[in-house]
Amino acid sequence: MNHPSYNSRMTNVVRCLALWLMAAGVWAQPPGRAPLTIVTKELPPASLWNPYGTEHGYGFPLQADGGVGPHHWRIASGRLPHGMELHESAGIISGSPEETGQFEFTVLLSDNLQSVRKKYTLTIETPLTIKWDNKATVNGNRIDGSVKVSNQTGRDVELTFIVLAVNDIGRATAIGYQHFRLKRETRDLELPFGDTLSPGNYVVNVDVVGEESVSHQIFRARLATDKESIAAGL
Repeated sequence: MNHPSYNSRMTNVVRCLALWLMAAGVWAQPPGRAPLTIVTKELPPASLWNPYGTEHGYGFPLQADGGVGPHHWRIASGRLPHGMELHESAGIISGSPEETGQFEFTVLLSDNLQSVRKKYTLTIETPLTIKWDNKATVNGNRIDGSVKVSNQTGRDVELTFIVLAVNDIGRATAIGYQHFRLKRETRDLELPFGDTLSPGNYVVNVDVVGEESVSHQIFRARLATDKESIAAGL
């Protein structure tokens, strides 16, 4: 009966150990080669319906270092927003997002010997925003102010802008109104408002509503003040 030699048995043990280490992703790099790492620390935000990463050409590239090529990328857990994808060989995130919010996912990068993971959060910016330019304040028997509106999407929206001054008994008076097409990627468009009001205390509510005709999505944003008082006898 023939038995495997000692050297043959050791060769099989080494081969099995090497295969296990490669499968576990912990096989040592060849001399002079740096460990495989994902260099990109964070992702820039994206805008709804806008191609992502166009400043880099075609999409946003994830950067890797070390290892033994070729590199392979994939989403190990979580997901990108609808309309976006990660290219397996190039490590490029591309596409135009079709939904808003924050999307958490883990990227798995592997080469011929090992693999590493990194978790990312991709923020799709709020499509319609407003902020105070000149906060609503009393000016004699008037309340005046202005806001700045931004359409952070890749499409035009039909915008309705309305400002209501609501007194202590709930009576609302319109002191600003506009309806127009707000062009895509408009940033910080100034919208003034103001009117004369009777004496009393008022809370000023500023509302903007944008409707996008292709997706039929509606976006809303609001600002409100504390009570503003107009004195009697002015």
